[in-house]
Amino acid sequence: MIPRLLALCASLALALSLASLSHAAATATPAAKPLLDKNNNPEGFKTLAIGDAAPDFSLPGIDGKTYSLRDFAGPDVLMVLFTSNHCPTSHGIEKRLQKLRDDFRHQSFALVAINPNHPDGLSLDELGYGEFNDSFEEMKPYAESNGWDFPYLYDGDKQLTARAYGCLATPHVFIFDKQRKLRYAGRFDDSRFPQEDTVKSPDARNAVTALLAGKPVPVELTKPHGCSTKWREKRAKHQAWEASWKDLPVTIEGIDNEGIAALRKNPTNKFRLINVWATWCAPCVEEFPDLIMLSRRFNMRPFELITLSMDDERAEPRAKAFLEKQGAGLTKHVTDRLKPEGRTTNHYRYTGGSQDEVVAALDSQWPGPIPHTILVAPGGEIVWRHNGVIDPEAALKAIVEAMTPYYQPQPKPATVAISK
Repeated sequence: MIPRLLALCASLALALSLASLSHAAATATPAAKPLLDKNNNPEGFKTLAIGDAAPDFSLPGIDGKTYSLRDFAGPDVLMVLFTSNHCPTSHGIEKRLQKLRDDFRHQSFALVAINPNHPDGLSLDELGYGEFNDSFEEMKPYAESNGWDFPYLYDGDKQLTARAYGCLATPHVFIFDKQRKLRYAGRFDDSRFPQEDTVKSPDARNAVTALLAGKPVPVELTKPHGCSTKWREKRAKHQAWEASWKDLPVTIEGIDNEGIAALRKNPTNKFRLINVWATWCAPCVEEFPDLIMLSRRFNMRPFELITLSMDDERAEPRAKAFLEKQGAGLTKHVTDRLKPEGRTTNHYRYTGGSQDEVVAALDSQWPGPIPHTILVAPGGEIVWRHNGVIDPEAALKAIVEAMTPYYQPQPKPATVAISK
């Protein structure tokens, strides 16, 4: 009797357990749907085919007006250009875009530019090719710097227009005929550089020329190249990446006058922002977060922030702790560039004699007080200097002007004739 009772209890327990598991499975919260698909595109993203109608939109322009597709109903040909404030490939086409605009100004052609990006979709180190973020507020000064006289619209808040058109990157071009049917989609041209002689295939210009002449577009589809569309859904990933910078290890090494002079000569292809500071210097402490911001912003470019502490030997632990608190550790991009030089850090403490010797080794125009900051170009020329607390906007502008906001073609290796 007892064994049968135990078996019955075991069966009942098993049934209750299975029922509990079934109920848990039925009521479990489903896994969250990824914000971006496997191609890094958001929900609602579409791809326009040749012959598709231009999707309508209602977007604010930098001139204070709101624009829709019907505002461009008159001309025979309409170019919708997705571009952005920050992207070096977009910067590369700026002059060619203006030339195209001027060449077709008196023909039946309209051009509208749309910024598809939202600032939340960018990490700080994606902003190293310009002064501007992709916010609506910064679109106007960016357009003014280029002399644009055509509408520049903002899609960044909801990014619905970028989804409807299938904007993959900036720049991405869509050209429509009189009936607003798509006749060309893809790159502006085949170059990411500002030099016009690097263009071998002016695809967008060819399409406009053909349509205005009533001819078929010679090449209807090309692949856009440039900076991926900065969907707001990317923000969590960027936040995690930027937060990880705070945990990067910091090292500080001693350096003498000879070492300073070697840094100053800069025989590399990098731009060096060298800052002289000390923990006992209140202005130095005040400006340090801006220096770290600049180092992060230009992280993916040939650029490095080098700090030179004037603290004495006893204060070195305090200087190191300060650098750690500021999140001044070096990223992999920076450390990889140090290896060919045989260096392991960009943070130094002066171990030489008087400050006059530092002035002689670093910058003869340094008046003496700290903080003092110089921007050294490859080869050792000081292209910008500032004594006292830096203005981060002025420093940013100086760095961008020195390094240029463009990708630059690499010079072809010299050929050596071999005599026979």
